[in-house]
Amino acid sequence: MTFQPRMTSSVEGITLLDELHWRRWNGIIADVWHVACAAGARGHYVSRDARLFVVLEREGARSDVQLSADGSPRTVQRVPHRMSFVPADMPIWSHIDEPVRVRHLDLHFHAPTLSERLGEDLAGDQLSTPRLDFLDPRLFTLAQLIAEECTGPDRHHDLYGDGLTLALFIDLLRLGRPTPGAQAPRATLSPRQLRRVTDFIEANCSRNIRLHELAELTGLSQSYFSHAFKAATGVPPYQWHMKARLRKVQALLADSDLPLTQIASATGFTDQAHLTRSFRRLTGATPAAWRRAQGS
Repeated sequence: MTFQPRMTSSVEGITLLDELHWRRWNGIIADVWHVACAAGARGHYVSRDARLFVVLEREGARSDVQLSADGSPRTVQRVPHRMSFVPADMPIWSHIDEPVRVRHLDLHFHAPTLSERLGEDLAGDQLSTPRLDFLDPRLFTLAQLIAEECTGPDRHHDLYGDGLTLALFIDLLRLGRPTPGAQAPRATLSPRQLRRVTDFIEANCSRNIRLHELAELTGLSQSYFSHAFKAATGVPPYQWHMKARLRKVQALLADSDLPLTQIASATGFTDQAHLTRSFRRLTGATPAAWRRAQGS
């Protein structure tokens, strides 16, 4: 069953300025909102799933969104980029005292899927402890990159978003941090596991490959597999996949007269522009210039 955010809300004095942008990854859904809040605007929210609320931008002299777990007014530090982690089924009230425009990211976490991906039980205090109005520069950097994947015209491969959202989730809950003095085990892949994964990527490089597909080939959790693959190859899985896809593009450019639009379609890119951006990023040249150089 596809994960859908399960949230109920009632708002007053809040107007959506732009269309909602969103993306779905494995166990996580990201929403980017841009809203105008009138003086005295308020809202009440309850989600069946844990979520993270991140203020990306705020346009207003002193106003800010105040979140409360009991509906009472609270004092907040008026600094940008605050965020709040809200456990599942926890009611949250918001209040805005002066007019303000806010662009924010909501991340909805499906605990069963993430627990399976990580190979770790998330049933304890990790997902049940609220953290309201905190600052974390590293989490904010990840949140910005995730928001760009939702709104930007040049989206990366799905594995890129999978990696970003899982990294944020792990850091948010402080998962897998070793006991002081203990040495963390090194993630590794056997030669057979690595060959099986790379052969699979080569054979399927023209389509989107989900991280869980690759992890299942090795019998590892997705988090462990990602670290082990990078340790073995020096690059994360999505970069290996993109390089395999572009090698196929190069073969078609060199050995056929197909137009770039057909090559883009045959190798899994959304359009010729997407192909050109990805090809230039990896090789430093456009596909047309690279093809001309092969014939010179």
